[in-house]
Amino acid sequence: MKNTRKQTLKLAGWTWSWVATLAVATFGPILIWDDHQLLTVLAVTVNFTNGVAMLVANRQFFNSLDELQRKIHLEALAFTIGLSMIVGITYSVLDITNLIPMDAEIGLLVGFMGITYLVTLLVNRNRYV
Repeated sequence: MKNTRKQTLKLAGWTWSWVATLAVATFGPILIWDDHQLLTVLAVTVNFTNGVAMLVANRQFFNSLDELQRKIHLEALAFTIGLSMIVGITYSVLDITNLIPMDAEIGLLVGFMGITYLVTLLVNRNRYV
């Protein structure tokens, strides 16, 4: 239990670090360094590196879970990936065929994935625990 808590905090730290470096890489060229290409490449590289560290922390978190918790998360992830593929491709087709008045933005799909994972995780926890 103590190891799971430690891994959870480690994952949270890397996740927030990744979000912060993503914000710097996204808004830095516009608000801080006025499109300086070297600084932008550096910010994107730091963000990518933090993303890899977050992925490793995520794996360590899953390895710290017991069998039931792994099952709960695995089912939530499987549902999230499948539904995100269906919704993402449909969203892209709607954009390509001009059936929606806006461009398809990846941020909306990422938000959809987060909400789907959270909801299915809660449903699975209620179902199994």
